[in-house]
Amino acid sequence: MATILVVVIYIAFIGLGVPDSLIGSAWPAIHSEMNIPVEAVSVLTFLVSGCTVLSSIFSAKILNKLGTAKVTAFSTAMTALSLLGFSVSKSFWFMIPLAIVLGLGAGAIDSGLNNYVALHCKASHMNFLHCFYGVGVSLSPYLMSRALSDIGWRGGYRYAFYVQLAITILLLVSMPLWKKATSTEEAEEEKVVSLTLLQMAKKPEVRQVWLIMFVTNAIEYACGVWGSTYLVEEKGFEVRYGALALTIYYVGMSIGRFLSGLLASKISTWRRIGIGTVILAPAVLIMLLPLSGSAAVVALFLIGLGNGSIYPNMIHLTPHNFGKEVSQSIMGSQIAFAYIGVMLAPPMVSLISGLFGIKIYPVLLAVFYVVMVVALKCFISKLKKQDRYDAKV
Repeated sequence: MATILVVVIYIAFIGLGVPDSLIGSAWPAIHSEMNIPVEAVSVLTFLVSGCTVLSSIFSAKILNKLGTAKVTAFSTAMTALSLLGFSVSKSFWFMIPLAIVLGLGAGAIDSGLNNYVALHCKASHMNFLHCFYGVGVSLSPYLMSRALSDIGWRGGYRYAFYVQLAITILLLVSMPLWKKATSTEEAEEEKVVSLTLLQMAKKPEVRQVWLIMFVTNAIEYACGVWGSTYLVEEKGFEVRYGALALTIYYVGMSIGRFLSGLLASKISTWRRIGIGTVILAPAVLIMLLPLSGSAAVVALFLIGLGNGSIYPNMIHLTPHNFGKEVSQSIMGSQIAFAYIGVMLAPPMVSLISGLFGIKIYPVLLAVFYVVMVVALKCFISKLKKQDRYDAKV
């Protein structure tokens, strides 16, 4: 029974990933058709991410009232309806309320499922879970690239809606599997020590992990939202090939998380995080150099490969770094700051590229990378001083 439930959770995370890469792969076609500025994509990504942050912050209360099963199924249904709305959109303004619905649905799914897996499953499961998220975000640009070559970007959203609808039906059918798990979670929640945001903010190690989560997700979504546009505008790719290249980026992310899960029993979590940061270095360098479009695609693949495992491994380490009694509070705050990175990175790229041109895009990726490495070093140093760093975890 438990194994079946884990499989259902994996598939639910595919549903979490499906909407995230659609706008990035479809935007070159959308802004061209609707004759709106390329930078306008940041309005949609900002709304989706901002509503996801709000949903994550309040998810604990919602989960306690309704249970993980109902919240996950209802939230996935919300994202499916939003995708259906995008598939019939005729104007940019019609997309704005749809982006709000999409964000509110995503936050509750992410917080609930991450918390369950972090408390009840091994590190390999956390990596495989986010690998399945990678499957979702890899599938979307592939579907979009197929649609762009035939029926247009609206067809891509319609394909994604069908996938999301199937996952919603699966979640509704599997609700009985959650009853025992939900009662177990409620029993454990009584032992949890809740911390306010202010109490957590007073701890330097918490602020450091917030920064790490912020930047690793800033890198992920700067690539996911702007990678295709960069290849089209700067490297001369056709729109459909730009969307296909984004699929390669997300495949790299999925492979990185899958390999991290396979290696979880042989290599410590901290070591896997270190390997990821090392892989990122040459990828960022390739993006900075004036090389071909093919080289940029390889670099995006390596960015996905290296950066992909950092987020789930940091999530998994939360109980070890801070203690199980406060891990739930810190987990929620970490996810919130991760989505703040998601929310701010695309408009940040938009603003700066609007001033200096899309050619500045690789420089911004390099800045994000340097900040992440420095924050990781400071965080590890702080844990060592507190005698809470365990290199074998």
